[in-house]
Amino acid sequence: MSRRQFGENSPESKRWKFFVKDPLALQITFLGTSSGVPTRSRNVSSLVFRLPQRSELWLFDCGEGTQHQFLRSQLRSSQLKKIFITHMHGDHIYGLPGLLASLGLAGNTSGIELYGPSPLKEFLNGVFKSSSSRISYPMKINAVEQSALNNTILFEDEELLVRSSPLVHRVPSFAYRVDQKAKPGRFDINKAKSLNIPPGPIYSQLQKGEVVQLKDGRIVKGKDFCGPDRPGSSFVYCTDTYFTESAIKLAKGADLLIHEATFAHEDHKMAHERQHSTSTMAAQIALEAKVGQLVLTHLSPRYAPGNALSPNDLLKEAKSIFPNTLLAKDFLQIQIQKHATVRDT
Repeated sequence: MSRRQFGENSPESKRWKFFVKDPLALQITFLGTSSGVPTRSRNVSSLVFRLPQRSELWLFDCGEGTQHQFLRSQLRSSQLKKIFITHMHGDHIYGLPGLLASLGLAGNTSGIELYGPSPLKEFLNGVFKSSSSRISYPMKINAVEQSALNNTILFEDEELLVRSSPLVHRVPSFAYRVDQKAKPGRFDINKAKSLNIPPGPIYSQLQKGEVVQLKDGRIVKGKDFCGPDRPGSSFVYCTDTYFTESAIKLAKGADLLIHEATFAHEDHKMAHERQHSTSTMAAQIALEAKVGQLVLTHLSPRYAPGNALSPNDLLKEAKSIFPNTLLAKDFLQIQIQKHATVRDT
């Protein structure tokens, strides 16, 4: 992660450019960073996880106006494959029926898989039925409760693992963790050439760790030409919740923790009553989980610039506990690596 931290509307944050060190790295784009209601500068909750190798996007939460945020960004909603919903409050789901309907009208999606609390299916079916909307593409809705409570894998493919964990909120709420699986070590081309192994598809097979028989009869093992496995990157998305040990457990050792900071520390009583987190709670979770970087999101409109406390004040509170903290804002992008970089769009 970049060690340079920016505050809300700072000149540096507007000038900072993004130089991609790894064009295949996983990326996060924030589409909504306000809590409860949108403001002039922040839409309600939504973020996008981008998988460049697969030209694929995963959406986490879908507050009202999310599809408009897509249009204002460089992201293409036609690349959406999965949607993860944390809980059933309106500022996290009211944009979902419209987005799904628009994807169907555009006719440019091959299907969507959704994950969320069990009422999600009834909610969507009710909206589509009452509005006479028809989803013309395959759509599967998966309830996350059992996976979260039993600490089992929610989704897995050849590259990624997704887990979930229950949080503490007024309605059932769930955090998500995405882990990229370890990648093979770097391929030693010079060693392969020195053994007269012809370049081409064989190199690709060896880089994947496969055992290959050459035309001359020799059998070579990919592991003999690759360095140590390179650990994948990871991130955790945690909102809405009061301070909870389950968040610490889920976030343990993650490269990036995206955590709600609805309230300032001085409003901790309100945070307790409404079962939301303060900036200091988010920082304490990041500290105890030993994550690489913390990003604060889901900020209450009560801290809009010009009020007694601003988002920068929440950032300062968090950084006093966990220095490597960044303040999210709409359209901020983060490249997820062991040392990620940020930019504004």
